[in-house]
Amino acid sequence: MGPLASFVLEFAIGVLAPARCAACDARVKILAAFCPSCASTTEPAPAGAPAALLYAGAASQAIVAMKYGSRPDLARPLGDLLWRSIERRAASWRGAVVVPVPLHPARLAERGFNQSALLAARVVRRLDGQFAPRGLVRTRETPQQTTLDRHARAANVAGAFRVRDAAVVRGRAVLLVDDVATTGATLDACAAALVEGGAASVLRAVVAVAAHRVVTAS
Repeated sequence: MGPLASFVLEFAIGVLAPARCAACDARVKILAAFCPSCASTTEPAPAGAPAALLYAGAASQAIVAMKYGSRPDLARPLGDLLWRSIERRAASWRGAVVVPVPLHPARLAERGFNQSALLAARVVRRLDGQFAPRGLVRTRETPQQTTLDRHARAANVAGAFRVRDAAVVRGRAVLLVDDVATTGATLDACAAALVEGGAASVLRAVVAVAAHRVVTAS
């Protein structure tokens, strides 16, 4: 589906099912992620960060609601925000393999969806890329990163991922997608697994990044 057709489809959906603010559920303009009040609590991510926004205000509220409030529908506006974080580099990543950060099967069964995969699905068509929703495997169940400090987070996910099928990523540019980067430990571990699996390069993209975390996109 081309960009014009995608826009027409999104417009039609917005007319039939009016868009709601991803943070407070107020009615918003078509293709807007937040209402003006909630948008005023957001802040752009620093230049060079692989994110659209800082993880604060309405951005953090929406991500928490999506993950822990059973709101997979929020992947639509948040995925569009994620696209903004890579749009300026999209030309050089056209045709990339798009891989979401995986959940352990037990957590996936508990949540019912992988929020990173839903976000990735919103950007893959715009890149004219190859979607590999199961490109990475989480080899062991790990404690939630939110309960750990920086060093414990890195140790928690070290070696916890592997490429499912090396033929999918070998020699390819890979776009690695997640919802939020706090310390970057999970993204680092996934990127290492992709490179070990033969990926030629890895670009990271998240909706939001923690204010203290200043990272580059690749």
